[in-house]
Amino acid sequence: MTKPATVDAYLAGQPDDRRAALAELRATIRAAAPDATETIAYDMPALRGRDGRFLVSFAAYRSHYSLFPASGAVMKALGDEIAPYVVGKATIRFPAGRPIPLDLVTKVVRLRVTEIGARAGR
Repeated sequence: MTKPATVDAYLAGQPDDRRAALAELRATIRAAAPDATETIAYDMPALRGRDGRFLVSFAAYRSHYSLFPASGAVMKALGDEIAPYVVGKATIRFPAGRPIPLDLVTKVVRLRVTEIGARAGR
């Protein structure tokens, strides 16, 4: 399999049953961070803030979808609300076959936008 060069190419390379959920996840992330730029990082869709800092990435796997905010601060801020989905330090997994909690995704992305904005202001 060739590595995707764009988010559209990544989505096109996914099985039909995954593409719709990924498109919905993408749209939710874009709505929460409209000024972010889409890119590919580590062979998966990613978004970067205006200053080029990493915001989030996401991907589909056999049994789940992952959202990578790379931020312990986000995990701490959302606490029990995000706890059922947290794996490791900063990986969020949503089981395949269940609806992705898009309201939670929006919160994660908005927290990351605020976090990288605060870092840029230092």
